[in-house]
Amino acid sequence: MSEDRSSSITRRLPPNEATERWTGARHGMATTYRPRDLIVLGVGVMIGAGVFSLAGRQAATMAGPGVILSFMIAGITSLLVAFCIAELSSAMPASGSAYTFTYVIFGEVWAWIVGWALVLELILAAAVVSRAWSLYAAQMLADFGVPIPGALSGVVGRAEGFDLFTLFILVLLTAVVALGARVGLRALWIIVVAKLLAIGAVIVVGALHFDQGNLGAIPAPSAPVPAASETLRSSVLGLLFGQTDAFGWFGIFAASATIAFAYIGFDVVATAAEEAEDAPRAIPRGIIRSLVITTVLYIGVAVAMVGMTSYDEIDLGAPLASAFRQAGVGFMVHVINVGAVLGLTTVVLVLLVGLTRVVFAMARDGLFPRSLAKVNRAYHSPTRATLVIGAVAILLAEFVPVLTLEPLVVMGALTAFIASAAGVLRMRRTMPGLPRGFRAPLSPYVPVATILACLWLMVNLQVVTWLYFAAWMVFGLLVYLLYGRRGSVLASGGGRPPVEPEYGNRGRHRR
Repeated sequence: MSEDRSSSITRRLPPNEATERWTGARHGMATTYRPRDLIVLGVGVMIGAGVFSLAGRQAATMAGPGVILSFMIAGITSLLVAFCIAELSSAMPASGSAYTFTYVIFGEVWAWIVGWALVLELILAAAVVSRAWSLYAAQMLADFGVPIPGALSGVVGRAEGFDLFTLFILVLLTAVVALGARVGLRALWIIVVAKLLAIGAVIVVGALHFDQGNLGAIPAPSAPVPAASETLRSSVLGLLFGQTDAFGWFGIFAASATIAFAYIGFDVVATAAEEAEDAPRAIPRGIIRSLVITTVLYIGVAVAMVGMTSYDEIDLGAPLASAFRQAGVGFMVHVINVGAVLGLTTVVLVLLVGLTRVVFAMARDGLFPRSLAKVNRAYHSPTRATLVIGAVAILLAEFVPVLTLEPLVVMGALTAFIASAAGVLRMRRTMPGLPRGFRAPLSPYVPVATILACLWLMVNLQVVTWLYFAAWMVFGLLVYLLYGRRGSVLASGGGRPPVEPEYGNRGRHRR
C-alpha cells in the first residue's frame, strides 16, 4: 500500500515479528552456539593486542599506578551497558542486536540510524584491526628472526598503503565466516584458548617480578598533559574546559574513558541470538560473563604492568615487552607477540561474524538489498552478505588510512549503547508484559547511568571525530530516503516475508 513520509517515521516492527519470524524452518540459520560458545565469542572480540599495551600507555601518560582503578571504572561502566543489552536481547533475541531492538521500540528511522552506526562500527573496526594485525605479525617475525623476502618487505607491516598481510588475514577470515558459523566457532575456540594461555603467562610471570614500591601513591600527583596525550586537548571535553592536567583523580577517570573503548565488542554476542540455544537466557549470560572475564584479565595485566615498572619509566613504544626485558625475562616478548597476533585474529573473526548478522537482519527487513539476506543451504550462513562485507573491509583497509579513523568505531558503538539504554526505559513503560529472560537491575537508575556514562565517553572524543560521524550519518539518511524507506518490507503494511535459502528450500531444525 502507499505510505506517506510520516508513516515511515512512526512504523515499528511488532515484537512477535522480531523473534517468531526466524523460528520457522525457512526463516533463519542453524543453531550453532551453546552457552559456553557465547562466552568465547565475547572474550574473542574484546581481548586483542591492547591487553598488552593499553595499561602501560595509560599509566605512563594519564593515570600512573591508578590505571588499575581506571580498568575497574571502565569495567563497571561497560557492565552497565551490558545489563541493558542483556535485557533487550533476552526479550528480542534476533540477529540485528541494537538495530532490531530500536526497530521494535522506537521505529524504523531510528532503527536505520542505529543500524547504520553499527555498520560503521563493525566494518571500520574489522579494517582497523586487520591493519594492526599486519603490524604485529611483521614485528613478531622480526623478533623471531624470520627474514621477510626483499620483494615483499615494502608491502608487509605497513600502516598505510597496500599491505599483503592485511589482505591475507581478511581473505582468510572472510572465507572462514562464509563457510558457516561452525567452522568459525572451531577456529575461535582454538585461538582463544591459545590467547588466554599467553595472557595467563604474562600475569603469572609479571607477578613473580612484582615490586609493591612501583605502585607508589594512588592517585599520582597531578601534572600537565604529556605530549603523548595531546588528543585530550582537542576533545570536546578539552574544548569546553581548556587545558587539563594528567594523573591525579582526573587522570584516573580520563584514562577510564580511553580504557572503556577496549571493552567495546561485547554487544556482538547479541548478534548470535538466532543461532544460539535457549537464546533468551544464554545471550544475557554470555554477554555478562564474557565481560566479567575480560575485566578480570585486563586488571590482572594492568597490575603486572605497573608492578614491574614505575609508571614514569614505562617505554611507550612497547610497555609490557620493555618491562619484561628490564626484569630479565626477555623470552616473554615472544609470548606477547604471539598473544597479540592471536588476539587480533579472534577480534577480526568475531567482528566479521557480527557485522554479517547485522547486515543480514537489515537486508531481511528490506533496508538493504534482500539478496544479502539469503541463507546458503550448504553452509547455513548468509554467505553472500559475508563475501560483500569482506570485500568492503578489504577496500577500506587497503585504500583508506583506517588507523586514523579508529575513534569512529567508538562513536558508532556508543550510539548503539545509548539507544539500547533508552530502549530499556521505554520498553519497561510501553511493553511491561513482554517476556524477558533477564531484567536489568535497579531500573531506571542503571539505564540512566548508562546513558550518562556513554555521553561522558563521547565528550572525550575529538571534535573531528564528531564531524566525521555526523557526515556518515547524513550520508546514511540519504541512503535511507533513496532506498531503505521504499524497500522496507513494512512499507507495504505487512510483516516480513520468509527468506528462502540461497540454493533451495531446505531449512534448519531447532531443538
